[in-house]
Amino acid sequence: MAGARLHKLPAPPLTRHSARLPLARTLLEKDIITPWQVFYALKCEAQWNATLPEILTARGWISEPDMRALLAERHDLRQIDLNRTPPAGALTSLLAPEFCLQHCVLPWARLGDVVILVTGRPQALEKLRAALPPNLKSALFALAKRHDIEHHIALNHRKTLTLSAETSIAEAESCRPLGARSAANATLLLLSITLITGLSFHVPLLIWDTVLFWTLLTLLGAISLRLAGLYHALTEFFAAKPKARRALQPAPAPPTNLPGLRSVARASPQPAPQRLPRISVLVPLFREPEIAAALIHRLTRLTYPRALLEIVLVLEEYDTATRTAIARTRLPRWMRVVEVPAGSAITTKPRALNYALPFCRGDIIGVWDAEDAPASDQLEKVAAHFARAAPDVACLQGILDYYNPFTNWLSRCFTIEYAAWFRLILPGLNRLGFAIPLGGTTLFFRRSVLEALGGWDSHNVTEDADLGIRLARHGYRTELLDSITQEEANCAPIAWIRQRSRWLKGYAATYIVHMRNPAALLRSLGLRQFLGFQVLFLCSLSQFLLAPVLWALWGAAFGLPAPLIDHLPQSSQNAIVALLLLAAVTNGAVWLCAVAKTQRPQLYKWVFAMLIYFPLATLAAFKAMVEITIAPFYWDKTSHGKTDEGISHGIAPP
Repeated sequence: MAGARLHKLPAPPLTRHSARLPLARTLLEKDIITPWQVFYALKCEAQWNATLPEILTARGWISEPDMRALLAERHDLRQIDLNRTPPAGALTSLLAPEFCLQHCVLPWARLGDVVILVTGRPQALEKLRAALPPNLKSALFALAKRHDIEHHIALNHRKTLTLSAETSIAEAESCRPLGARSAANATLLLLSITLITGLSFHVPLLIWDTVLFWTLLTLLGAISLRLAGLYHALTEFFAAKPKARRALQPAPAPPTNLPGLRSVARASPQPAPQRLPRISVLVPLFREPEIAAALIHRLTRLTYPRALLEIVLVLEEYDTATRTAIARTRLPRWMRVVEVPAGSAITTKPRALNYALPFCRGDIIGVWDAEDAPASDQLEKVAAHFARAAPDVACLQGILDYYNPFTNWLSRCFTIEYAAWFRLILPGLNRLGFAIPLGGTTLFFRRSVLEALGGWDSHNVTEDADLGIRLARHGYRTELLDSITQEEANCAPIAWIRQRSRWLKGYAATYIVHMRNPAALLRSLGLRQFLGFQVLFLCSLSQFLLAPVLWALWGAAFGLPAPLIDHLPQSSQNAIVALLLLAAVTNGAVWLCAVAKTQRPQLYKWVFAMLIYFPLATLAAFKAMVEITIAPFYWDKTSHGKTDEGISHGIAPP
């Protein structure tokens, strides 16, 4: 590669004198842009975490090839076309792929004892040189397209990056050991069922009383979660009343005759505003060609500065249908594609996210799903929230809602359930200081924290809930973001059961992983969050699996024979009936409050349909328990863009 040709692209003519001038002045002197464009860009540069070239190219005031040629001249660098003269394969091991992606650099050629590195960020050369290992401090530099550099990093380090994406989490915190014990787990499950069945014939009273006790205990835990949500809703309601009254009152005139008022005001300067951060949002797509174009159209509604915004469409290498659909669509310059190579037997969303994370350029990393329609100002709210949040706030969870609540009865019930979870239950957990199990979308992380934790567990099919617990175990907090993302409710019964079974399987895997060492979990979470973890995961799973026991108990509430409790004292039977009624009242109150918060009064009458909605989750729970023993990493894919509302909302092309 010593004889590789340095290819120089056309550039606006510059003298040596102008190359030493500030970039803005050079642009003006060469009549490349107008003064008002320079002034605008300089003002933005002072307020944003973006460079002048990035702002100008994001606005379309100068093309990327022209800006690259200009920077090459200013920094006295030759331009390299990596498609014509690719990097030498023998130099691949000089720098780790993570370092190359972080600094946008790649070993390209060797001339004698001197190595030539290509970079896509010439304005950061000094920082790059300082970070290089000692053997490359004397390297020479050339300039290439950033996209080409990243392409060759991915090509040359395919196996390393793929393995890193699959094993980024330490085995002690990952559920991947579950796959090595699938046969043993299946055998253990069959033996347990056989043992319980046999005991139920020999000591039926002991077995049924144990099941009854556990059912009622976990029901009490589930009630406590709903009461926490109701408490949050009530405190929020009563706190809003005085604010509303104060808003109607005229503001008092400021006093003008108080001595020292002016000096006090001068003594309390406002803190300097933080620069707007770069935000990268990962959007994983898998077998969803029908919504690719609509997704891009929806995301163009975002109002965050384009120089600070990066949407990364994460595609699987062998998903040719989606790749073809994206290739036919013209992407804006702030949107790009990262293809995930085929690796081991798993094909999961967290694996794709882990692979794409090093390719991101943002200080904040977000996640949206393919069918999401986020609020246009959502990213502004994310930046503002992180700016005022404490350093230990590592994650923001947005509110999820559905834009097709009236497709059928299932979508209506799904909308009520989501409203209860995101508008009542999660705020209640947050108020209690519990660890928050994250939703799979509208998540935003401080990148430094996310990378320090290793990203997502690529083998967990509910990676979001697991990550929420890991954040808490490492001393970080999640706060709720006051912004709504609309999704498409999965409203076909079979598809709904498959989706819910994946969620419950992931919950079970998360519980197994973190309870491998209960003492360590207690130390890392503290007693309050440890108990909250038990209530949230163990009680939720138990209630779905033991729902048939509760159905049998409801007969006693209506005076019907109840064999499970007939042998108990009357006082115990009355207490059980009272607990069932309390559960019904709290459920109804939570659902009604949730509907009120969505401002969709048409849903009130569908609260009663929740009684036939949750039995579907019981079927999903049994499916999940079977799968976690024999196929713990199987990802039951949910298809999107399947409803008329989805089409009218711009989710799928008509």
